[in-house]
Amino acid sequence: MTQVSTEHGNFRISRSFNFCASHQLSSLPVEHKCSRLHGHNYTVTVAVGGATLDEHGFVTDFANLAPLDEYLRTRFDHRHLNDVVDFAPTSELLAHHLGCWFIAEVEPNLGGARLVSMTVSETSHSAACWERS
Repeated sequence: MTQVSTEHGNFRISRSFNFCASHQLSSLPVEHKCSRLHGHNYTVTVAVGGATLDEHGFVTDFANLAPLDEYLRTRFDHRHLNDVVDFAPTSELLAHHLGCWFIAEVEPNLGGARLVSMTVSETSHSAACWERS
């Protein structure tokens, strides 16, 4: 199969991973519920894209995104995020951190596909997305 491209847009794939962790946003007023220790079952969704598909018809193999799952499990799963990162562990800042990590550590192995966005969801109703500029 030959490489496929489109003149009208880009292809995008996404994959989601989960981890459980606690955090505390101590810069918030004491009355704010998020200033207290609490936890979430996080979902992290990475989106990568490109203008072409490889010889298999893929943006990249979904398996190439698995290093993000390993990073999440070893660094964040069942941890207190305030003890793990050197920034306030908001969903916005976690999405930015994970996006930058992904660009440095995973993207070079994607065969030309590039990170589009990194989304961190604390619940099924609340998410923060960092988009690459």
